[in-house]
Amino acid sequence: MNETTTIPKPPRSTANPSPMRAAASVRRTTSIDVEWVDGPQSDRRFHCRARDYRTISGDRAGRELATARMEATIAFDKTIKAIEADPAPANLQRLVGEKGGSHLRMVMSEVLPDLIASGNPLYLLLDDISGVSLISAWAWSQWDPEWSASMRQNMPPEQLEKFMDRAGVCWGLQLGNSGMQQFEGGPHKDVGTADGGELRNPSDPAGWHEFPAIEGVSMRRARRIDVRRDPASGVIEIDAAFQDSAPRPGGGRSALHEYRIAATADPTTFELLTLVPEARVLPFHECPGAVANALGMIGVPLPEIRAAVLAQLRGPRGCTHLNDALRALAEVPHLVEQLED
Repeated sequence: MNETTTIPKPPRSTANPSPMRAAASVRRTTSIDVEWVDGPQSDRRFHCRARDYRTISGDRAGRELATARMEATIAFDKTIKAIEADPAPANLQRLVGEKGGSHLRMVMSEVLPDLIASGNPLYLLLDDISGVSLISAWAWSQWDPEWSASMRQNMPPEQLEKFMDRAGVCWGLQLGNSGMQQFEGGPHKDVGTADGGELRNPSDPAGWHEFPAIEGVSMRRARRIDVRRDPASGVIEIDAAFQDSAPRPGGGRSALHEYRIAATADPTTFELLTLVPEARVLPFHECPGAVANALGMIGVPLPEIRAAVLAQLRGPRGCTHLNDALRALAEVPHLVEQLED
């Protein structure tokens, strides 16, 4: 008797719009919007925004605590060709000539330690250069059905070799997984077709900073971190979200990656007490398997979570994009400080 194997579908359900801000909370939002100078293999312009906002009362009255802006030009090979920021930290120009990737984060830890230690929202924008420079070209698939084949045909041989040799880079791209078919015979046709929704909640329009106006092909990485204290216990409550999306020619947005994270932390030690990562949109049906390994972060103090993610969730043990979302939780102690201001 023949057996039929039912393969689960990849998650394709956005959590957008964002929840309305709660009283006595602090929200950090960041975004990187990417556009191309002249076609998919040209330089990219990164338009980056960040904001911390404290909501005081139930009617969502509050005040802006901090903002950051950054403009960068990134080459096709992920090299930083130019970068400007406001505020502009000392040594920022030392990043020019570096390439997006894990090496860039090492360089930033060496040349921008004070920025990282201060919890300035600009650091999250800098940290996201690596991930965005890796996946932003996907946006072209929303406008050109032949983009993937054309990209392979025009890619220099040495870059194509690196592109093809990605087995084991993350949980979803392991040998035998459906995600590897994109390197063997072309990508799945439904990758990146999920409805991304709208980040801004119509009932809370001030819940996000303003985005740059871009026409045509573009890509956006957006993050949100909400922090507040439980009124009775004082436990830190965290609601965080992350999404990679691109506009569609006919309107609306498609999402490629989206996670939502609910967590709690000890108010004194910032030890992670509970963690519920939720995969909302991912490319391949195997991708959500990385969520179980992420639970190993429970018990880790949030100031140490960046190092813990790197040590425990590298390669096929983790999802690159979930790892990014988890590492961003290192910003929570800085946001908690602003609850008391």
